[in-house]
Amino acid sequence: METQFTSRRRLAIVVALCLSAFIISVDVTIVNVALPTLVRALGATTTQLQWVVDAYNLVFAALVLAAGSLSDRLGRKGTLLVGLMVFASGSLAGALVDTTLELIAARAVMGLGAALMFPSTLSLLVNVFTERGERAKAIGLWGATTGVGIATGPIAGGWLLERFFWGSIFAFMAAAAAVIALLVAWCAPTSRDPRTPPIDWRGFLLSSAAMGVLILGVIEAPDWGWGSAAAISTMASGVVSLAVFVLVERRSEHPMLDVGLFCNRRFSAASGSVAISFFALQGFIFLVTQYLQFIKTFSPLSTGVRLLPVAAAVAVASVVGTKLAVRIGNKVVVASGLLFFATGILWTATVSVFTSYTTIALQMLFLGTGMGLTSAPATEAIMGAVPRTKAGVGSAVNDATRLFGGTLGVAVVGSAAASLYSSRLAATAPAHLPAQATSAAKASLGAALVASRLLAKDGLAHAGSALANSASDAFLHSFHGGCVVAGGVVVAGAIMAGLFLPARPRTESTEDKLKYGEVKISGREVSTS
Repeated sequence: METQFTSRRRLAIVVALCLSAFIISVDVTIVNVALPTLVRALGATTTQLQWVVDAYNLVFAALVLAAGSLSDRLGRKGTLLVGLMVFASGSLAGALVDTTLELIAARAVMGLGAALMFPSTLSLLVNVFTERGERAKAIGLWGATTGVGIATGPIAGGWLLERFFWGSIFAFMAAAAAVIALLVAWCAPTSRDPRTPPIDWRGFLLSSAAMGVLILGVIEAPDWGWGSAAAISTMASGVVSLAVFVLVERRSEHPMLDVGLFCNRRFSAASGSVAISFFALQGFIFLVTQYLQFIKTFSPLSTGVRLLPVAAAVAVASVVGTKLAVRIGNKVVVASGLLFFATGILWTATVSVFTSYTTIALQMLFLGTGMGLTSAPATEAIMGAVPRTKAGVGSAVNDATRLFGGTLGVAVVGSAAASLYSSRLAATAPAHLPAQATSAAKASLGAALVASRLLAKDGLAHAGSALANSASDAFLHSFHGGCVVAGGVVVAGAIMAGLFLPARPRTESTEDKLKYGEVKISGREVSTS
């Protein structure tokens, strides 16, 4: 298909699709910077702040598989444009609301827009760039922009919050989405499954319910308790729903997702590698942003700027990694990337109050390089294992693994760190503190530092200083433990990739091409539908 477009048109297509993915990645992190401001501006509680973040993630994760399938059937460009408009509308509403509950509702609408957008960006890319080398370059750029977006969010959010009101971050996202929609409408080609099979409504509903319930359980488990009846029953319900979804899809004449794809080790091992990389990345960002702000006392904007080594390394390694995957195979590149990633995280587990930023930046370069060498080449493997007619749902699986891995990473790494923090603080906190200060300090390092300042104002400067020191020590203990947990998972992922991820894609047989409605006759590709 790529011969149908001039070089300038193809460049415009790549820019438009990468920017569409970029603003989704920015949105994932830009809101986190505004959370303290929302407490002051809207009087948001801790639970409400959590749902400002999680409403977006929950709706996004619940609907992304279904949205990818719909884009294949109804048209990928149209689905992307609708998603951009929904995302822009939700963002604009978020900028204008007056209450936290209204903001949570707006975030849910933004999650719906993101679910419609994200699969379409990648599926359009692989339908424009059909030759593997060209496709790998395009996916490398796509991976680079999504990685950079994660680090750009705190920078953009911090800059906007220092100059404008809190809603400016959402107004910015709305304007960006509207401009990108115009670019997509101008340059992106139309694309869909030529067979246009009927919509699999049972699969649509089951996948949405299963992913939604499972992600809800993961989000709430740290508060409910991982061993609580509520957490276990919710996550078990999600797993059972996924099992029912698989059974239904296997028997469906026109399944939303060909679950037989997971029998392809290239597809399943690459999906696992993506999930593990985002598990570690999101868990790391959750911890390191607190370390930089509370321990190193950097402002939100300065913290965002200091995350740039991760973004730069991800960007470069994503492009280089996909090129290497074509030359030497996905197995070596992805497994090596995970080992780089683990090295960076485990090295980070050694930081202290006195660690220089130069050392931290070097650690981030290792981590970002590993992320780029893992995520983009694994995504190229996933999309190479899926027929182009099913690119939307293939992209949605890639997106779902990212979301599930990232959400699980924050929940698991965050829970491990919280447990280590509270146990260490209980053992080292000064005795005879006011009950209110002790209770606040147990919640988080940030709350402990606030309690410390209040004690100092009340004339208990020595007690306040002792509490701050104990809380900082407890946080560093929890930070080290959380990084070890994330690093251990990544090491296991590297072993998994080395054992199960094939080095190169299998040659697609004529039988497979006929199955999906594609066959080559006299050197040209035609549809059998």
